[in-house]
Amino acid sequence: MNTNNVKCVIFDCDGVLVDSEIIGIRVLLGLAAEYGVSMEEQEAVRVMSGRNLVEAVAILQALTDRPFADNFIEQYRTRSYALFEKEVKPVDGIREVLEQLTLPFCVASSGPVKKIELNLRLTGLLPFFEGRIFSAYTINSWKPDPGIFLHAAATMGFDPAECVVVEDSLAGIQAARAGGFRALGYASDHSAAYLEAAGAEVFYSMKDLPRFL
Repeated sequence: MNTNNVKCVIFDCDGVLVDSEIIGIRVLLGLAAEYGVSMEEQEAVRVMSGRNLVEAVAILQALTDRPFADNFIEQYRTRSYALFEKEVKPVDGIREVLEQLTLPFCVASSGPVKKIELNLRLTGLLPFFEGRIFSAYTINSWKPDPGIFLHAAATMGFDPAECVVVEDSLAGIQAARAGGFRALGYASDHSAAYLEAAGAEVFYSMKDLPRFL
């Protein structure tokens, strides 16, 4: 692999390592629909992915006059974790990337450690990241604030300029760029334009990731 002066790779988790992002979005939209909320799936991905769950719920709550139940987030966790157990898979091609990657790398996510570890375990990716898992809940700083990436880089022993962040969300790309990181955007046809506009170098397949590193 061509390292292009990159000394450390910081991976997002949901949507980059595992396909949990869309599972979680669908659970959120399903719960919100019980209160009369309607939002297109791709719009939900754009505005909510990568953000603190409380913020995502607030976005949906603003679309209805009916207050969500006090245990709305608890319901989300229960339903989404059950679906993760049944459906979550590694992102296509990511295992091969990790097996070949010779640079130091870690995962930095807006999700809680329990969720990160669950999905990495279910997909067989946990051994790649043990001891190098960073959660926004640990430092109480969520994307698009760059705090989680700055924390991960510092703990790994690198400056932001020496790292590259691999993200799939708008909030994640914004966080990376705000922290002074080079940002790679794992994109779909729906997300490519707004990820690139936020400062990402866009790619569409994990098999193409090594040439950016």
